[in-house]
Parts: sequence; C-alpha cells; structure tokens
Amino acid sequence: MSKVVLITGGSSGIGKAIGTYLHQKDFKVYGTSRSPEKYQDEVDFSLLKLDVANLSTIQSTVAEVISLEGKIDVLINNAGVGITGPIEETPTDEIRNAFETNFYGPLNVIREVLPHMRNNGGGKIINITSIAGYMGLPYRGIYSASKSALEITTEAYRMEVKQFGIEMTNVAPGDFATNIASGRYHAPVLEDSPYKNEYGATLKMMNEHVDAGSNPDEMAKVIYKIIQKKHPNVQYKVGAFLQKFSVTLKRILPSKVYERMLMNHYKLK
Repeated sequence: MSKVVLITGGSSGIGKAIGTYLHQKDFKVYGTSRSPEKYQDEVDFSLLKLDVANLSTIQSTVAEVISLEGKIDVLINNAGVGITGPIEETPTDEIRNAFETNFYGPLNVIREVLPHMRNNGGGKIINITSIAGYMGLPYRGIYSASKSALEITTEAYRMEVKQFGIEMTNVAPGDFATNIASGRYHAPVLEDSPYKNEYGATLKMMNEHVDAGSNPDEMAKVIYKIIQKKHPNVQYKVGAFLQKFSVTLKRILPSKVYERMLMNHYKLK
C-alpha cells in the first residue's frame, strides 16, 4: 500500500513542491489549505480545508483522512506565516498570530495525529522550521522566535515518541523562491519611527533574498530522502551554503563577533 502523507500548507511554495514530488513517487498525498477550492486545479494531489490556527478544522481534516485511508504514515508540518518589523512596533495581536500559526498550530496537528500513528505502529513527523530559527535576526525577531520554539520543542518531543515507533525531525530551510514575502505580515514603515531608515532598508533586502532564493523542489527531494530513512537525524538544514554555515558560525564565534557579523550583513549601525 502507498504511504499516506498529510501536508499542512500544501497549496503553494514549499508545501506544493513537496506534495507534487511525493505524488510523483506514488505516495497518497493530502495537502491542506484554508481555501482549498482556490488551488485544487493547480495541484496534482487532494487538498483539504485546514487552518492550523483553528483546532476544529484540524480535528475534522485528520478524521477525514483517517476515514478515507485508515492511517497517516507521514505528517509534514509546513504551514507557516512570515512576520517582520521592529519588535517594539509590532502589534501584540500579530505576534500572537505568528505563534498560533508557526508554533501552536503544528503542535495541535501533531497531537491529533499521534494517536493514529501509535495505533498504526509508527510513523514520521517532519516539522518545517527555518534557519532563521537558529538566530535572532533584526526586524525578523518574532519569526525567528516562533520557528526556534518549534525547533527546540521537536528535539524534546522526538525523544518522547520514539517508544511508539514514531520518528520526528526538523527541516530548516533557508531562503527559497516562494510567495511567503507577499503573504507575511509587515509592520508598516512609519514616517515618524526611529527605526524607519534601517527597517525600510532591511525589509527590502529580505524580500530580495526570498525572490532570489533556491528552487522549492530542492526541499521536496530532501523530504523524500528523509521519509526513506528508518531513523532520521534530529535536524536538517537546506539552502545556500552561507545560510547553513551561519548556524555553524554562531556555535564557534564569540557572541559579540557574531552579532557584529549579522549587523554588517544587514548594514545596521
């Protein structure tokens, strides 16, 4: 029987690339979207309605997949939201929304899927985090924090579920050419803000990095290889060499030296 895969955020970008690739490899793929009817004709696999910030949609969609297939072999927590801005000027409601989508949402999906994986004798859970989660990036601090929270929680969670034959891992992408920049929340560049010049320039740079990012198909191929592994690593990093190497540099450089390197990169004073 084909392995059954559930992918949150499967209608575009990295999620769509993963779903398309796994469908071509004969997996039974179910992607999700808050508005699946808008995108179903654009993908080769089934799209179901799910909002990771809405628990009832998580419960109903997982139940639907179980009803149709009797199991979920692989869960890929890919749905996420970007957020940028000076932390001081970022509305608290937007900070909460970022954590609801990037942290609490994946945890709720995992919680709903785990009993079915236990009953099935095992499974794999792959959480898509971010290289940004390994460091506090200026004007992206809330995004970094939400992805870091998922990264660290997964490290603990995977040890708790190993006894059930369930493998959990993190995959941290760098910049990929997706529509995340257009969909993220941007705190406005305020005319009277003390952060106006630096934030405006940094925001432009961040958008350019995403536009020039790698092809999402690269992520799809890594995910496929991870699914084939009996015991995946704790984490994987995918992206440009310098982005991945930045994580290593943080471990080996003095903290102030690393901070200065980041500030120079973003042309901050």
